[in-house]
Amino acid sequence: METEKETILRAYFQAWCQKDSSCLEDFFTIDVVYRECYGPEYHGIEQILQWFKDWNSKGTVQSWDIKRMIVSGDIVVVEWHFCYCYDGLADQFEGVTIAEFQGKKIKHLAEYSSSSQVVYPYDNHIVGSI
Repeated sequence: METEKETILRAYFQAWCQKDSSCLEDFFTIDVVYRECYGPEYHGIEQILQWFKDWNSKGTVQSWDIKRMIVSGDIVVVEWHFCYCYDGLADQFEGVTIAEFQGKKIKHLAEYSSSSQVVYPYDNHIVGSI
């Protein structure tokens, strides 16, 4: 059975796919700290709302598929695959989100990414995809 925290994270990922910012204030605390996988960090819900608007004016999340979630108390770890188009360029990558909840809202979130292209240095395989 899915926990409330898992449901919130699924809905958050779906909000990006649907370009729907109307629910973001329901997901995050006012003073949330959010660190993206490539470096930018946002402090507070107002910065997240601005980032969401700015990013979606140039980009589209084509899919954000959850592979698995691990829940431990107030922490949820999500492994995912992300496909998007930004400024006319399509790309994809693998990632992990670590979300810390305070009650029913996310207080801190950090993302980490890796390439979708896999190299097998000790096998005869040159390259694969996840």
